[in-house]
Amino acid sequence: MANQEHDLPLYEKVWLKRTFQRVIDSFILFLLLLLLSNRLFSSNTFTFPCFLAFICESWFTFTWIVILNSKWSPAITITHPDRLLQRVQELPPVDLFVTTADPVLESPIITVNTVLSLLALDYPTKKLACYVSDDGCSPLTFYALVEASKFAKLWVPFCKKHNIQVRAPARYFSDATMNKNEDSLEFRQEWLQMKDMYYNLSQKIEEVTHKSIPLQLDGEFAVFSNTEQRNHPSIIKVILENKEGLFDGLPYLIYVSREKRPHYHHNYKAGAMNVLTRVSGLMSNAPFMLNVDCDMIVNNPKIVQHALCILMDSQKGKEVAFVQCFQQFMDGIKDDPFGNQLVIAFEYIIRGMAGLQGPFYGGTNTFHRRNTIYGLYPHEIETVIKGKSEENILIQQFGSSKEFIKSAAHVVGGSGYSANDITPSNFIEAATQVANCEYECGTFWGKQLGWLYGSISEDVPTGLNMQRKGWRSECCTPDPIAFTGCAPRGLLSTMIQQKRWASGLTVVFFGKHSPLMGMLFGKIQFRAGLSYFWLTNWGLRAAFLVCYVSVIAYCMIANTSIFPQGLGLWIAISLFVIYNIHALLEHLTIGLSITNWWNNQRMCVMRTTTAWFIGFLSAMLKLSGISDTVFEITEKEHTTSGADGNNADAGRFKFDESPVFVVGTTILLVHLAAMVIKVLGLQPSHSGNGSGIGEFVSSTYLILCYFPYLKGLFGRGKYGIPLSTICMSSVFALVFVQLCRSNCWV
Repeated sequence: MANQEHDLPLYEKVWLKRTFQRVIDSFILFLLLLLLSNRLFSSNTFTFPCFLAFICESWFTFTWIVILNSKWSPAITITHPDRLLQRVQELPPVDLFVTTADPVLESPIITVNTVLSLLALDYPTKKLACYVSDDGCSPLTFYALVEASKFAKLWVPFCKKHNIQVRAPARYFSDATMNKNEDSLEFRQEWLQMKDMYYNLSQKIEEVTHKSIPLQLDGEFAVFSNTEQRNHPSIIKVILENKEGLFDGLPYLIYVSREKRPHYHHNYKAGAMNVLTRVSGLMSNAPFMLNVDCDMIVNNPKIVQHALCILMDSQKGKEVAFVQCFQQFMDGIKDDPFGNQLVIAFEYIIRGMAGLQGPFYGGTNTFHRRNTIYGLYPHEIETVIKGKSEENILIQQFGSSKEFIKSAAHVVGGSGYSANDITPSNFIEAATQVANCEYECGTFWGKQLGWLYGSISEDVPTGLNMQRKGWRSECCTPDPIAFTGCAPRGLLSTMIQQKRWASGLTVVFFGKHSPLMGMLFGKIQFRAGLSYFWLTNWGLRAAFLVCYVSVIAYCMIANTSIFPQGLGLWIAISLFVIYNIHALLEHLTIGLSITNWWNNQRMCVMRTTTAWFIGFLSAMLKLSGISDTVFEITEKEHTTSGADGNNADAGRFKFDESPVFVVGTTILLVHLAAMVIKVLGLQPSHSGNGSGIGEFVSSTYLILCYFPYLKGLFGRGKYGIPLSTICMSSVFALVFVQLCRSNCWV
């Protein structure tokens, strides 16, 4: 019996049967192909508007094939941490990475809560080391971490003593139901004490943040004097150090701010992650690494054990490069008015990718093997480095630091440091060296090692590169969920995030790390590579959709048609109706509301034709060498679980002078003008098919999707579209209408 238990897997993958969804998805594909076939045999196919419509609809059909393929084989992963604890005598070390870049957009108190939740993980503390990358080189962030480390000395034991589930204090103390789990006098006293201490901590950080001169830059803060956000030396500080290796002590806490100089490209988040990898390689060199964004708090304190069940499984785990936990949000506004909580995408698309070669690397909530980050293939795990020539190769690949080469040799050779070998403070000088700007020059970092450079969406090419080498990935979705974060709570933040993603993913689509290259010249499986097209073609999808809505407006203005007559028109109408009903059923099936469905539908249209389109143009400028893309940080708002946006103001659309809103307002004005021209009969009359019900319904649907913009035209203050944006968009719309009318007889 004991041997049978020992042979049981640490995790299991279960494929879900969604027969009805498959049938409807396949029927929608059939209608798309039928529409294309009807176009090919239509007499109007070779007019210029119909030709453009055919090209766009062909791309939409390809996109649906990609989505159908991605959704076809959904899977869930079941982990067994109890088996892990029975089977493994000593749990391996794990390095924890937290990244932050701007103390204004990413408040230090948000980072503090994330760090505190990591320090309180249910895991041997002497096996954990938490590294915080501060790309803003902010003394405020360092101060907040120092103060948080003092609070952690009481907070971590409190959480473990009372088995607290949510270990980020801001979230824990904001949820009233948590306070009733214990009725003992001792617990109530400790709870009140911890709440007061956290309130004092947050007040102290808040007060320092709002002072005109926040901190006196002397003592341990002297290193921040005469520093600028983009011009400063490497700063590495060990804030917490468990020198005695106590089992019930605290994990290591290390502050890292890499060197930045104006004449060196710092490669955004990818550069920061590579520095964390090298610094941690010197100080702790754990075989597994978890990286989270500064706003992703731990929601399941046993998540490390769940992830290790996958990575340490003796049968299937050896092929897994990284374990991805879904991004889920604790403070989403009711009914998701900005469509940024990604519930549908994770439930259907990414769960479907999990049934193939594995999900894409999402940039946060991810456990990595260190040796995969160091560029190893699955069959190279047991490679042993010997001889001086191999050392020279390592120097060429990893850089000139002898201490780091020594640690890298341990990893590449299949071994590592034990927890007792590490004293982080002994490696400050060496860590500072590997965090300098010049260290990567002439090495493989960012090219074949670590997080890859070249795209502001560094996570996707990094994950693709691993799967190209033959690695798999897995989802980890324990109950309760692993991490919860802050979704953007405003339209502008949503658009900035979506534009950044679309720009970076478009660069990946056309780059050497594209899924197509991985399928042709690597070991990415066909269906897995095809599923990546859903993600990497966001920008191209935007270009085709903008072209399509422009053609529809042209038809309304010039009195021509792109929709086939008779049977062809009914195919298009059926496709529109069935697709929307199917999308509604997908929302209702997982407990979302009709309002949530409509919000996601309209935001899909708006973000695709605005943020994704601007991101696509930005990527094209980068690929053509005209200009480089700019990494814009999404603002993280510090909210409580109760701040779910039940007030009317939370979900209102706010506008500014961003180019994203210029594009959206122009599209709205063009279609409003087209509708007026159609209704008032100002279209030219000529022989042939004029614009009909197909164009009218499409334009009406688009205006309904853009209804928040329509309200913004008449709104005031931050709820109104700025006059400069309206004027600029009006000029663009007028030019478009005039061009359509001047060419309507061509």
